Amino acid sequence: MIAKNKGIFLEKLKKFNDKKIMVIGDIMLDEYLWGSVERISPEAPVPVVLVDRETRMPGGAANVVNNLIGLGARVFLSGVIGDDSNGKFLQKFFNSRNINTSGIFIDVNRPTTQKTRIIAHNQQVVRVDKENIQKIDSGIIRNMILYIKKTLKDIDGIIISDYGKGVIIPEVINEVIKAANTGKKVIAVDPKIEHFFQYKNVTLITPNHYEASKAMNQSIRNQEDVYRIGKLIMSRLKLRSLFITQSRDGMTIFQRGKAPKHIPTHAKEVYDVTGAGDTVIATSVMGLVSGLDYEQSAALSNFAAGIVVGEVGTTPITIEKLARALNNE
Repeated sequence: MIAKNKGIFLEKLKKFNDKKIMVIGDIMLDEYLWGSVERISPEAPVPVVLVDRETRMPGGAANVVNNLIGLGARVFLSGVIGDDSNGKFLQKFFNSRNINTSGIFIDVNRPTTQKTRIIAHNQQVVRVDKENIQKIDSGIIRNMILYIKKTLKDIDGIIISDYGKGVIIPEVINEVIKAANTGKKVIAVDPKIEHFFQYKNVTLITPNHYEASKAMNQSIRNQEDVYRIGKLIMSRLKLRSLFITQSRDGMTIFQRGKAPKHIPTHAKEVYDVTGAGDTVIATSVMGLVSGLDYEQSAALSNFAAGIVVGEVGTTPITIEKLARALNNE
């Protein structure tokens, strides 16, 4: 699929930089503590990690933004952050990347969600989360919906990035889907189980195989199970397309009126799948709004994910990495 469409993909990449994408979802901060392990703690049977460097970067919905920026898109971001140092760090980052932050609202009663991952010898040892996952303030919800409806006319596509942290709730979901379909915009969703069946009549959803299995309460033992569950999801949600990501096994794509198709992974080595789903949905939407069909968009996003899982940590795709890998394919 990649070799067959290589020329088309390289040509479409040139059109990525004039696309405008809105991302709605749970904005987070990803913190990494990098180090090494040389001994076990005398206090408990756990490794002692000697930290030698720290990195911070946008996570959650903001990692989808990072991927879109890397692909050349102009991004409009809507979500909630806290009135704290992590929120200020993210605001500064977004402003430095010329991301439209008019849709970001500050909630003084909740912290900015933070995930801290401790990495030793390129292996994640533990993750520590600081968050408040309660439903966001009703006034903020109203302001978000007003912003989204007002801005819709200026964008080419919408991504809902649902991490289950309180921003994406049924009221937001229903209003966004209705507005997107009225405006005939591409709308794609990276779903969480809690809201899975709220995402009816969207362009695309991109669950992983665990999420698809849990949503339908049916186990996946083989590829035939993926086909069966995917067809059920397509029918129940009345989707135009569905990409079920399967980690090292690639992805399976479903389209309305067509037989499902499995695409094997293009990853040469898999070091870290963190953020790969964000790469898939960002690349898929960029492909769709640039004129690729569903199968081509799926193949390109699967190829992009194969690049980022070969690196440790939350690593976004860039148009340079993608073009270089396509040229070398």
